[in-house]
Amino acid sequence: MNVLVVGNGGREHAIAWKLAQSDNVSQVICVPGNGGTAQEPKCRNVSVAGSDYAEIAKNEGCSLAVIGPEEPLAQGAADAFWDAGIPAVGPRAAAARLEASKDIAKAFMHKYGVACAKSRTFDDEQEALAYIRQEGAPIVIKADGLAAGKGVVVAKTEEEAVSAVKDMMEGGKVGDAGKKLVIEEYLRGTEISVLAAVSVTPEFAKNGKACIVPFLSARDHKRLCDGAKGPNTGGMGAVAPVDDVTPLITSQFEKQILEPTLKGMIAEGYDYRGFIFFGLMLTPEGPRCLEYNVRLGDPETQAVLPLMDFDFAAMCRAITDGTLKDFAFSWKKGYVVAPVVVSGGYPLSYKRGVPIAISKDTFRKLGAKLFVAGAIADRRSGDKKSGNATGLVTSGGRVLCCSAYGDSFESAWKKAYESIACIDFEGMFYRKDIGLPGAAESD
Repeated sequence: MNVLVVGNGGREHAIAWKLAQSDNVSQVICVPGNGGTAQEPKCRNVSVAGSDYAEIAKNEGCSLAVIGPEEPLAQGAADAFWDAGIPAVGPRAAAARLEASKDIAKAFMHKYGVACAKSRTFDDEQEALAYIRQEGAPIVIKADGLAAGKGVVVAKTEEEAVSAVKDMMEGGKVGDAGKKLVIEEYLRGTEISVLAAVSVTPEFAKNGKACIVPFLSARDHKRLCDGAKGPNTGGMGAVAPVDDVTPLITSQFEKQILEPTLKGMIAEGYDYRGFIFFGLMLTPEGPRCLEYNVRLGDPETQAVLPLMDFDFAAMCRAITDGTLKDFAFSWKKGYVVAPVVVSGGYPLSYKRGVPIAISKDTFRKLGAKLFVAGAIADRRSGDKKSGNATGLVTSGGRVLCCSAYGDSFESAWKKAYESIACIDFEGMFYRKDIGLPGAAESD
C-alpha cells in the first residue's frame, strides 16, 4: 500500500522512515516532507500547494494517512481524510481540541479525575493578575491556544508572571492564542514524556475495543544549554527509555492518568484514532499530567521509534480498524540517545541556506540514524571535492537529530556524539549532555 505522511519536521522523517520499513508499504508520500524524506528509500515528497491532503492522497493511490503536526489536526485534516474514504491516523478535530485549547484540556482532566495541577482559566487580564497576587509565585502561565511552543511561561516571581500575562493578553505576543490564559499551580519534580497509540470510537467502546497503549517512556531536554540552562526551545534532544520510571510510577500513571483519560474520551464520544503525548511531571506525590499533545512528540519520536521491534505500518492499521488491543508490541532492550543539532542563534534569529557536510563513511560505520528537521535539498550546496556534500542546506532552527541505538545507555550516548562529530555546518550548536545526570529539568 501507499501511505501519505503530513508534515515536514524531524518527527515526520522518523515516521516516514519507520513506515517504509514495512514489507506492506510500497511508497510513502510525504506532504510536503523535507530534505531528509526526499533522500529516504521508498519515500517521495509532494508539495501541498494548490491541493488539499485528501486530494493528494487520492491522486497518489494512498490507502492510509498519518498526520504528524498539531495544526492540521486542529483544522480537521483527519475528518477530511475519513470523509474521502481514506483511513487516517490522527484524532478528528473535536478530539484534537485536547491540544488546541489548554482550557478544554484542563476541564477534561478535572472532569474525569486525571491527576494534574490545579488551575484556573481567565479571559480578563485584571482577574488574571488578581489571581497571581493571591496565589503568589512560582506559577505557570499558559496561552489557551496553539502557540508553536511559545505559549508557556514558568514564572519564578510575581513580576515575571505579571509580565507574561500582559505580554500575552495585552501585547499579543502569541496572537489570538493568548486572549485566554490558563494559570496553573507550579509542580516540583522532573519531566518525562509518554507517547501512546489511541484507538477510540463510540463503536469500539461499545465492542470493548477502545484502548490507549503506551510506548516506552522518554525524556525531552527543552533548555538550550547543558545543565538545563538557557531559554526554552522546541527540544534539544531526547533519550528513551527513562531509567527513573519505576514500576510504581508506571502503575500510578496508568491508574491516575491513562485510564481516566480513556474513560473521558469514551464518555465524550470522541473519534480518536491516532497518537497521544502525555507530558508528565514526576512529583513526590506521583506523576501529574502537565499537558496532552494529540500527536507524537518531537524529538521524542526520534528516540522511541528506533526501539520499536514491530511493523509500525501494521500498528497504524490496527489503530484505525479497532484491533489495537490485540496488536503484539515488542521492543528492543537497549537505549536510544538522540541529540538535536540547531542553527547558531536558535531559538532567536539564525541563518538559513547554510550548506551541511557530513563525513559519510565514518557516519555510516557508526550506525546512527540522521533525522532531518530544518533542512531542504539544494544540489548546489556542500563541498563536492571532499565528498562530504549532502545536498542539504539549513532551513530552520532545529536542523538535524542524530539518533543512536546501543545495548546500554553508555554505548548509545557514545555513538550519538561520535556521529554528531561527523556533521559540519557554519554556526551549528548542540547540547553535550543529553540523557546524562543533571541534564533533565527539575526543581
